[in-house]
Amino acid sequence: MKAAPETLSPEQVAFLVRQRVARLATADAAGAPHAVPVCFACSKDAIYIALDEKPKHVPPTRLKRVRNIIENSSVALVADRYAEDWSLLAFVLVRGRADLLEPGAGEHAAAVRLLRGKYHQYETMPIEENPVISIRPERVASWGTLEAPRTDEPTVLDAVRGRRSVRRYLPREVAPELVDAVLEAGRWAPSPHGRQPWRFAVITRGETKERLARTMGEEWRANLVMDGQAPEVVERRLEGSRRRLLDAPVLVLLCLYLEDLDTYPDAGRQQSETTMAVQSLGAAAQNMLLAAYDRGLDAGWMCAPLFCPEEVVEALSFDPKLVPHALLTLGYADGDPPRRRGRRPLEDLLVYRD
Repeated sequence: MKAAPETLSPEQVAFLVRQRVARLATADAAGAPHAVPVCFACSKDAIYIALDEKPKHVPPTRLKRVRNIIENSSVALVADRYAEDWSLLAFVLVRGRADLLEPGAGEHAAAVRLLRGKYHQYETMPIEENPVISIRPERVASWGTLEAPRTDEPTVLDAVRGRRSVRRYLPREVAPELVDAVLEAGRWAPSPHGRQPWRFAVITRGETKERLARTMGEEWRANLVMDGQAPEVVERRLEGSRRRLLDAPVLVLLCLYLEDLDTYPDAGRQQSETTMAVQSLGAAAQNMLLAAYDRGLDAGWMCAPLFCPEEVVEALSFDPKLVPHALLTLGYADGDPPRRRGRRPLEDLLVYRD
C-alpha cells in the first residue's frame, strides 16, 4: 500500500535549503544498499538531484543509483550538520519514492532552474540534457537544533555566490537579534566622508505591510496602464508584488538622508555628492544581503520605493527629508529559489586591464 505523502515542515525545508550536500541511499531489487553524496535542491513537495557531468565512466542512466531507482523506487535522503559543539548537531531524513524526470517535461525544467539557482557550477553544465531524480517525501524525520547558526567558515566569495534573490518565504518569524545583525552589517558600509547618509526602517506588522503594498501598488498600476499592459497582466503583476511584501516576515526599507551630505555652490558637484550617497546605499544593501545569508536567512531586493518615494513617505508618516530607495525582504525561503538570470562571463565584463 502506497504511503500518504508527508509534507516537510517549514523548519525542515529551511534546514535543507541551507545544506550544500546530502546522502542519497538506494537499493536494488534484491535489497542491496547503495549510498552516495549528492547535490540537491528542494521545494515543499519534492527534492531534486541532478545527474551532472562530473567525471564518470558510464552514461548517467547507467549509474548505480539510477539503476536502483528503476528497480526499486524506495529511497532515503539525509542532510546533516556536524560541529565540534555537539549542541549544534542536526539532521533531516527523508524517505520516499524516487522517479526520473526526463528532459522536456515541465517539472524537469523547473527542477533544473532550482538546481542552477542553488549551485552556480551548474550554470555552465548541460544538466538539462540528462534526467533529474525527483523524490516525493512519504516519511520525514529530523533531530537536533535545525535553527542553529552556521558553524563553517565560508569565504566571502562563497557568500556572494550562495546568496539568492528570494520571492517566496515560509511562514516563520525571524528573531529580532537576527534582524539587528543584518542592520549592523548595513551600518558598516562605506559612505561619502563617512557620513552614512541613509536610514533604515524595519516593518513586520501585517497592517503596515498592507498599507505600503497598497500605496506602491496604486502608483505601479498607473505606470503599467500607461505602458499599455493588458488589464489581466497588470492585475497578475500587482498581485505577485503584493504577495512578496505581505508574505515576507520582515521588510527593511532603505532611505537616503541627504541632510548628512556636504553642500556645494554648483549643481555639478552637488549631483556627484548625491550619486556617492546612492552608491553607498547600494553598498549598505549588499552588506545586509550577505549578512542575512551568513546568519541563515534568505533575502530579496525590491526597488519599487524608488518610483514612488513621496507616496511611501506619506504612507508611513516619515520625515519628508527621507527619500525611500529600496526594500529588502527577509525570511526563510519556501524551497530553493530558482536563479532567474545567469551571470555573464568575466571576460564580457572586463573592458580594460593594463
